[in-house]
Amino acid sequence: MENDNVCGKLQIYSVEDRGPTHATCVVRCVGGVARTGHRFTANSAPDSFDENISITLTRIIRYGETVDFVDPPHNAKVDFSGEGVSVLERGVIVVSRTL
Repeated sequence: MENDNVCGKLQIYSVEDRGPTHATCVVRCVGGVARTGHRFTANSAPDSFDENISITLTRIIRYGETVDFVDPPHNAKVDFSGEGVSVLERGVIVVSRTL
C-alpha cells in the first residue's frame, strides 16, 4: 500500500530547460494530485527519496493553458524551482508529501 501522506507523484519525461535553480520539464502524473506551490523531494537512487533534495512546483501548463493542478494519468509541462533541480532527468520521480 502506498504512503497515505503522498500528495502528488510526478515522473520526469524530459527536461526542456534548466538553470542553477529552475527547470522546465514535461512530466506525467503517476499518483495523487500535484498542485502549484507543492514542495517535492526527488529520488536520488532507485526506491529512495532524499528529503534534502527540495524543489517547488511553480507552474503547470496543460494544452497551452496555465492550470493549478495535474492528476493521473495526465501529462503537463511544469516549472520547478529550488537547489534540487540538478537531479531532474528522464525517469526521475518527484513526490510531494503532507506534513
